[in-house]
Parts: sequence; structure tokens; C-alpha cells
Amino acid sequence: MASLNKVFLMGNMTRDPELRYTPSGTAVCEFGLAVSRQWTTPEGERKEDTCFVDCQMWGRRGEVISEYLRKGSPIFVEGRLSLDQWEKDGQRRSRLRVVAENFEFIGGRGEGGGGQRGSGPGEAGGRQSSGRQRPAPGAAPGATPGHAASGPEGGTGGSKAQDDDIPF
Repeated sequence: MASLNKVFLMGNMTRDPELRYTPSGTAVCEFGLAVSRQWTTPEGERKEDTCFVDCQMWGRRGEVISEYLRKGSPIFVEGRLSLDQWEKDGQRRSRLRVVAENFEFIGGRGEGGGGQRGSGPGEAGGRQSSGRQRPAPGAAPGATPGHAASGPEGGTGGSKAQDDDIPF
């Protein structure tokens, strides 16, 4: 029998992320996510429904979420469903949550009340960086990132471009 357990959610954090560490030192970040959908009834009335989801992110990614996101921050989460079951006061209890495996920052630094002041983790706009820098526009292949190549191919007329001259 085939099965697939994959979840994609985009919404806003309902509370500040809570970061803990296991006894072995692994980071665990727990946060709530509000995901809304809007529709129009056949009578033309606009409706909205919000689903509140508990999420958990492990490892370094959990530390990044805890460091840069706050209540109200928009986030895209990719993960899987996990069912927690326990017994409390003789009652069997259960909870469905999303164990996030990946995420993306969405929106800008000032949107949704998220992030810290100052520089984010990587490129401008608070997006995660792969660690590589993009070459400057018009730079020759293999040119040092942040500096355009000189000469006719580089389009700088023989002078090196300064970081202040790069439009992004």
C-alpha cells in the first residue's frame, strides 16, 4: 500500500517560538502557526476560516526560527504530520502536530512583527543564504563576487566597480 505524509503550510506565527534543548544537546523549537483561507459564498458573502497548527522544528533550523522570527511573522513550512498520544488523569489524550523539515522566510524584515533589528541570516530581506554570493550584474564568468570584471566583457570601461556601485 502506498502512503505519503507531506504537509506544506504558509501562515503567521501565533506566538514567539520556544527553543529547548534535549539532554544530548539537540535543539527543539516549538511554535504555533495560523493558516487562513478565504472564500465567497454563493450569496456573495466573504468568509474566512483560520486553522491553528502546532509545529516543531529540530536542529539548527529550529535555532534559526527562534532567533529571527516572532509572533506574527510570516513563514512557509514543509514537513510531516505526527500524532502524539499520552494519558493524563486516566484520560487518553492525543494531538496532531507538524514536524517541520524545512522552512522559508517570507515577507520582508519589517512585515508581521518578525525578526530582529539588524542583519538577517544571509541575503537582504531575511532569506536564508546558500553561502554563495551572486556575481555582480555584467560580471564575467569566474569574476570575484561583489566586483565586476574590468574590460569590455565586464562593461566597466577598465575601472573596477565598487561595492557601492552595485544596485542590490
